[in-house]
Amino acid sequence: MRVVIQRVKSSQVTVNGEIIGKIGRGLNLLVGIANTDTDAEIDWMVRKCLELRLFPDEKDDRWQKSVQEIGGDLLVVSQFTLYGDCSKGRRPSFDRSAAPQSAEDLYNRFVSKLRASSLQVETGQFGAMMQVTIENDGPVTLLLEK
Repeated sequence: MRVVIQRVKSSQVTVNGEIIGKIGRGLNLLVGIANTDTDAEIDWMVRKCLELRLFPDEKDDRWQKSVQEIGGDLLVVSQFTLYGDCSKGRRPSFDRSAAPQSAEDLYNRFVSKLRASSLQVETGQFGAMMQVTIENDGPVTLLLEK
């Protein structure tokens, strides 16, 4: 499982010209599911996304607080292209990406476990062509992998 985690001032996802998910301060999560992922990877990733200290403390600029501690929002967008392999040829291979049905099931479990945190969690639409608007804060962008 791979997640590109971005600290944002705001973020939204649009499908067919309609905003389907929108957040304020928090994290934008682009989520790729591998064909080997299980609930163990989901659980680890949920914990990391919720507990990583990526936000500054009021006293100084050091990253002291997690998205949970600031009561931030989460926008979760499925992104199978995170498993694109560009090492050969001119067209990416997606052999390591999970099959759509399996990926959607694991993605939905990931979202459900994030929602259990009681933070506001918005999502894109699995499998749809989406436009994601991100107002980075920092910018802070990290790649998490398990």
